[in-house]
Amino acid sequence: MPNPTAAMLVIGDEILSGRTRDANMYHLAGELTEAGIDLAEVRVVSDRPEAIISAVQALAGTYAHVFTSGGIGPTHDDITADCIAAAFGRPIDIRADARDLLAAHYEKAGIELNAARLRMARIPEGAELIDNPVSVAPGFILENVYVMAGVPSVFRAMVASVLPQLTAGAPLISETLQIDRGEGDIAGPLGDLAEQYPTLSMGSYPFQNKSGKFGANVVIRGTDGAEVRRAIEQLAAAFEP
Repeated sequence: MPNPTAAMLVIGDEILSGRTRDANMYHLAGELTEAGIDLAEVRVVSDRPEAIISAVQALAGTYAHVFTSGGIGPTHDDITADCIAAAFGRPIDIRADARDLLAAHYEKAGIELNAARLRMARIPEGAELIDNPVSVAPGFILENVYVMAGVPSVFRAMVASVLPQLTAGAPLISETLQIDRGEGDIAGPLGDLAEQYPTLSMGSYPFQNKSGKFGANVVIRGTDGAEVRRAIEQLAAAFEP
């Protein structure tokens, strides 16, 4: 039985402009791999409602799980919650339980819960809150979409909160073989091996060493560790001196 599939939607002009380097995709990919959920697509979109809504609808209709990152803070350009609501045709407003979380947090810190901070309590109707142990402001789950913060420490905490709720598959096993030959030499045997092991994923990642010689790291992935090991050994044997 195949593993569940997932997609990630990274939201924010700051990512597309190069001002911010996204770390959340790297973290999510690793966590999903460990959980046996296949991250099949990642999109990055700007802070435009039509772009966010269109992407959410397309991804949610294609994959079992969709994880979003960014755009749920207190500023005017934090529009993700509104766009998720629009994508599913749900109303959105300040929700009492989310407001109570923020009120208690800011009261303890001696900070005013002003109108801007209250924006973070706006939750689409029917959504389930995602716990945020770092800065309290919650994310939320609506249908198969998990809406989380863009701040890496908060994103990681939210991922840790939601992953135990998901139906997991078989963890992906990965092994790497360094071959000190050019990809032109590797391509034929690797292609033959890929045909022999259709359930495995095989990739070749070339490099050039300090002496100028070319080589490649061949990565073989699959859910059957014994099968991965057999394929690696077979490939290594093909390039033995």
